[in-house]
Amino acid sequence: MTIDLANVGRRFNQEWIFRNVDYSFLSGEKYAVLGPNGSGKSTLLSVLLGNLSPSEGTISYKSGVDIPVEEIYKSISFAAPYLDLIEEFTLQETINFHFKFKAFYEGMNAESVLDLLGLAKSQDKALKYFSSGMKQRTKLVLACCSNTPILLLDEPTSNLDLQGMGWYLQLIERFSVNRTLIIGSNQESEYSFCNHFVELTDYK
Repeated sequence: MTIDLANVGRRFNQEWIFRNVDYSFLSGEKYAVLGPNGSGKSTLLSVLLGNLSPSEGTISYKSGVDIPVEEIYKSISFAAPYLDLIEEFTLQETINFHFKFKAFYEGMNAESVLDLLGLAKSQDKALKYFSSGMKQRTKLVLACCSNTPILLLDEPTSNLDLQGMGWYLQLIERFSVNRTLIIGSNQESEYSFCNHFVELTDYK
């Protein structure tokens, strides 16, 4: 699947966050969207997700045929520290609920997702009792273990400790094969494996 941006810009009120973005995200490649805090990384990712419409320009999704923007959510898995989970759900309920809407990555099931998280002892605990690091691990695993051609992560190691960083890198190595990976970040440790870089400061 490819995502093509033609002269894309986004503004809030009269302030342009970015403009004149001409870029193609190609199938199976690894991209880092870079820029300092407040540069618009999360805004661009929201445009790619179809959550925000461009203020100018066009965005198109192709996988042999054009995919309407209202259908693109089926092809994208997303994780971010600001993405809300249902706090009243237990971990097991969260996994079961998520995979009602997305198919499991090949070779995975609910039990192996739980094993990958390393939180089997907490499977019956409500997420509101989880630490921020446990919640971030959960978000990352749900995204990575979903069978979608595009994996999109914003600040993926937020709230993770040093051990969590190593776990994240192993997760990416395993679950980014043959997928388009797009990471919004300003920390090189989160995107060192990427081979394409979108500098938002180039589009101000």
